[in-house]
Amino acid sequence: MDTARLQVEVPPVDHQRALVACQTACPVHTDARGYVRAIAEGRFEEAYLVARGPNPFASICGRVCGAPCEANCRRGRVPRVDDDGHLVGIDRPVSIRALKRFVCSLHGPEARDPKAVLADLRLHAPEIGADVEEMAALLRAGVRGQFTPAKGERIAIIGAGPAGLSAAHDLALLGFAPIVYETETVAAGMLAFGIPAYRLPRELIRREVAVIEALGVEIRCGVTIGKDVSFAELRNTHAAVLIAVGAKASRGLNLPGERGPGVHGGVDLLRAVALGEQPDLGRDVLVIGGGNVAYDVARTVLRQIAFDTARTAKRALHGGRVRLMSLETLEEMPADTVEIHEGDEEGVERWNGWGPLEIQRDGAGKVTGVLVRRCLHVFDEQRRFAPVFDDAQKQVLECDTVLLAVGQAPNLGFLADGGKDVEELRPGWPKVDTKTLRTSAKNVFVAGDLAHGTRLLIDAVASGKAAARSIYRELTGRALASEATTAHVELDRYRRERGYEGIRRVAVPTIEPEARLAGHEVVVERGYDEREARREASRCLDCGVAPVFDGSRCVLCGGCVDVCPTQCLKLVSLAELEGGAPLSSAIESHLAPDADLEANTAILKDEDRCIRCALCAQRCPADAIAMERFTFCTTWRSA
Repeated sequence: MDTARLQVEVPPVDHQRALVACQTACPVHTDARGYVRAIAEGRFEEAYLVARGPNPFASICGRVCGAPCEANCRRGRVPRVDDDGHLVGIDRPVSIRALKRFVCSLHGPEARDPKAVLADLRLHAPEIGADVEEMAALLRAGVRGQFTPAKGERIAIIGAGPAGLSAAHDLALLGFAPIVYETETVAAGMLAFGIPAYRLPRELIRREVAVIEALGVEIRCGVTIGKDVSFAELRNTHAAVLIAVGAKASRGLNLPGERGPGVHGGVDLLRAVALGEQPDLGRDVLVIGGGNVAYDVARTVLRQIAFDTARTAKRALHGGRVRLMSLETLEEMPADTVEIHEGDEEGVERWNGWGPLEIQRDGAGKVTGVLVRRCLHVFDEQRRFAPVFDDAQKQVLECDTVLLAVGQAPNLGFLADGGKDVEELRPGWPKVDTKTLRTSAKNVFVAGDLAHGTRLLIDAVASGKAAARSIYRELTGRALASEATTAHVELDRYRRERGYEGIRRVAVPTIEPEARLAGHEVVVERGYDEREARREASRCLDCGVAPVFDGSRCVLCGGCVDVCPTQCLKLVSLAELEGGAPLSSAIESHLAPDADLEANTAILKDEDRCIRCALCAQRCPADAIAMERFTFCTTWRSA
């Protein structure tokens, strides 16, 4: 009688890179594992250098990054079992973003003079080795001549947001003279005008930008392209132009009753508050949207209502109400979990699974409410946006103010003078080569939202850095190719912290909810202290480390299987396995064609269960198992 065979996957040659999931998930490939493990061991300055290496906005990312590294952290896929070996749940990811904030607060520009930070990076980054990625490679290259610097050509960058400033940062390192033109009075774009101060202190932004300026980057604020300087003039006076203006204009929904007083764009509200203006808000506010921007808007309105109540006691108004309505269910909402949780704590009322039909007004034109209907589901089977509604379930949500946080769009009106050769993919969005980030116009590039749509802060950073490399290749005629460097190091006495596998995620400390509404500048997160940071960092599985098995020495005693605390190892005969052509090729490369599969054994390993404890290596009587560290980084060289 045939029995079902075990389905196995034969790992590719470079499978270990995929195992370091935090690093591969980061758009700039920050070695999160490297700095988290350095924190666990108390090597804080090195941890900062590792975190800052590829990311000119490391300190800011420590506060507000969407953290794709955490979403892919393998600790968040490890099963939790009780003392009897029964599955009781899945563990949670390491708090990578908060750990980055911890080391940046000790050694970043928020703790030291920005010029001292830059000098420290120049001095030490090349010596850290494979744990520091692109910036260290560029600094090292400048010393050792691994690439030929540009000749100081002027590069115009429109927009001083994260994409534009990241491009300027790397262009300066590559030998150019970048000049950034910003229409606002301060640099940083949506970091300064779109992210509330209770999440991102303004002084921290100024200090992070100052490090980039210390490289020789010139930032000209209060200059509007198309008004103060034409796009044609920029092209005539600079070797290349990079457009990184972002998508800063609020999008509407074209609902009946949408146009008129009492209805505002969410991004417009955030900008007004950032500039110290007093937005015209009522006391019963409905925010439409389910993402992080919607929560930034809702939580900012709560603070504004509290501020207005304290400032104008004679109004005799007792607080206000802020509701947030989204098509998505709570589980589907795109907002970060921490945003939803903190919003709930502060009093944001959630209305999940509803969509707006009409904004209602009275005879005087004032908003009185929004007619809504139940959303049955938002996505189709292919996870495409295709909402389905139940028109039988409708109701009116009374309110006096509506704020729309349903997306943003760019404004490229300045292309009218000198940019008509920049073709559009769709109205308002330029046609872009996704690899080179070039537009259809000669020496005109884009980065950030214009290149890939609205994404995370770290995506904008990666886009700006990629644009800088493309500009280098275009203007110098020299290829700037990446070289992946890998290293395998056998660890003779590998040990882990006692009880690390049982430590639960350390919650990021915050101030009490009732204290948060005292003002827009009151920072919610307090961050880790040293004890909390080292404890949380010790949860890292150090996925670059893995047991390596020497089949020629294995005596098939099964000791490794017996001692494994997560039951990730298994000994089976080759005849029990099914893995298609990859498995057949692997077997053929090790066994004779007529070998008896029943008489030969394989060791199976479930990577999602392995916690890198090294008990298998310690138990093996034949020294057939060794713990080995794998690292990788990217360096750039010009031909």
